[in-house]
Amino acid sequence: MTDFLAFSVVGIVSGCIYAVAASGLVVTYTTSGIFNFAHGAIGMVMAFVYWELSVNQGWPTALALVVVLFVLAPLSGAVIERVLMRRLHGQSTGVALVVTLGLLAFLYGLAVSVWDPGRARVVPQFFRGHDVELAGVIVSYHQLTVVGIAALTALGLRLLLFRTRIGIAMRAVVDDRELAALNGGAPERVAQLSWALGAMLAALAGILLAPLLRLEALVLTLLVVNGYAAAMLGRLRSLPLTFVGAIVLGLAEAHAIGYGSRFAFLTEIKTVLPTLFLFAILVALPHARLRVGRVVTARAPRVPSFRTSAVASVLFVASVVLLSYPLSASWRFNVSQALALALLMLSLVLLTGYGGQVSLCQLSFAGVGAFAMGQVAGTDSPLGLLLAAVAAGLVGLLVALPALRLQGLYLALSTLAFALVMEQVVFDWDKVFDQGGRLELGRLDLFGLSFNGERGQMVLLAVAFVLAGMAVLAVRRGPFGRRLQAMSDSPAASATLGLNLVATKATVFAASAALAGVAGALYGGLRSSVGVFDFTMLQSLFLFLAAMVGGITTVTGAAIGGAILAILPVIQQDYFQDTNLNALGVGLFAIMIARNPHGFAGFLSPAADRVRAWWRGLSAGPGAPEPAVATAAGAAPPEKVAVS
Repeated sequence: MTDFLAFSVVGIVSGCIYAVAASGLVVTYTTSGIFNFAHGAIGMVMAFVYWELSVNQGWPTALALVVVLFVLAPLSGAVIERVLMRRLHGQSTGVALVVTLGLLAFLYGLAVSVWDPGRARVVPQFFRGHDVELAGVIVSYHQLTVVGIAALTALGLRLLLFRTRIGIAMRAVVDDRELAALNGGAPERVAQLSWALGAMLAALAGILLAPLLRLEALVLTLLVVNGYAAAMLGRLRSLPLTFVGAIVLGLAEAHAIGYGSRFAFLTEIKTVLPTLFLFAILVALPHARLRVGRVVTARAPRVPSFRTSAVASVLFVASVVLLSYPLSASWRFNVSQALALALLMLSLVLLTGYGGQVSLCQLSFAGVGAFAMGQVAGTDSPLGLLLAAVAAGLVGLLVALPALRLQGLYLALSTLAFALVMEQVVFDWDKVFDQGGRLELGRLDLFGLSFNGERGQMVLLAVAFVLAGMAVLAVRRGPFGRRLQAMSDSPAASATLGLNLVATKATVFAASAALAGVAGALYGGLRSSVGVFDFTMLQSLFLFLAAMVGGITTVTGAAIGGAILAILPVIQQDYFQDTNLNALGVGLFAIMIARNPHGFAGFLSPAADRVRAWWRGLSAGPGAPEPAVATAAGAAPPEKVAVS
């Protein structure tokens, strides 16, 4: 009985912290209509700042708390709203998703660049050394403080939102921003205040949690996943249900950890219990009416014909072959890695760029492919590639089944939850990557040809990329590609016209996962060995953001995104050793380019169209009518594109 009470105390304390974090999510969503994926990252940065002031600089605890909670946190929230979120009004859900994910990546990169992750840091508990005994259980003053702060937070938010003019104005802004303005409200100021309040609550949750765990950037950033689960139980609207969900989650997690040594299955799931809780809620609960932005009219880059793509593919492979000779072995490896990542991003072009289905778990499918080739089919067998595609495709189909009724934000959260489960349970299993170990993979032997050398790998991956790119473009030009485009533009209209959305979603998920599995197998062969840290949820986020930066609607964009992810670590190693340039660069680029789903490839498309028009005019000879130059993004008639 004593153990049960002790575990319950720990669970209630954890649940209270989750409730504070989740309430910040609810406040920002209900007042701005934007789900802030960077909520945990904001709390993480503020927890580090609190440690810097109170421990490293020796400030009094009370002064450090006042500065962080009442000055820096609300100021950062207000700046984020003014600089980033205010521009998202009326944009699609996908654009807000990319901006907040980019902000998460940027803040994470900033934290690990400023505070060395290799150094252990301890945040002292409040009233350290003082405790009381309740029913035979020792309860620290810090734990009592957490419970008291959570209760005051719940009461304060309830009074603010339902008993004050500013609270009513906050709720009115998200329901109808224009109507609130016509009635004398100031929607921008109200939204800015809500983001300041949300940042304060994120900072408070991070500061309360840091003494109970450890001050580590990734751990505190992932705190928000627990907040997601609690907030989703309240359907992003109800603060009471959010607090109930947080307490239930905290109790379940504490008892699973406490009794884990007695029950084997609890040992396996205790680390991902919040994630499983989130996934179950997403699938089981009826969907809240999420705010959906209007479809943004943008001209998509031209879909090349088969002849054009074939000629471009031959020229691309020839260029890679020529480039492989002057390059050093290390740079051949870097180019090969860029091509492998570009091949992986082609799976996102098919799924997200064409089908409009957001996936934050593509590296999980790649990990399945690497495992299938390395553990089952032989490390260098061509049969391994086929098995990698089949295994990853089946896993993708399993992921798609519960996600068939999800879209937009819910789909992004469900794939995020799947990536965490794969990272923390499946890939950490001793029969997969052996709890942090490495899985050896060989480089492919194909039709009697060995690709063991760096030049051979570079050419092999170039050929694989262009073949996959031509296949993806063929899908886009065909009937299935047109169904994908219709489903992306308007699922409701597609269903009304008789399109089988279930079959279309399941097929594109399976095909995308199969392509990711092949890319994972080739990536593992390139690196000779892979482990759980190559297929983490955070790396999947970076992959998605890099694909958006390059241009998630084009094959060229996948190539650009792969180059970005491969080159940034090289630049960091040579010039910015103490900076996490990968997270900072990808996050910053994603924030800047989020409103253009065609990314850098979209910027290059007009130039390519002008060159094409000039060449046609030159070929026609003098006196021929001047060809019309394509419009700004290179396609006519325009297509409506929205990542949602």
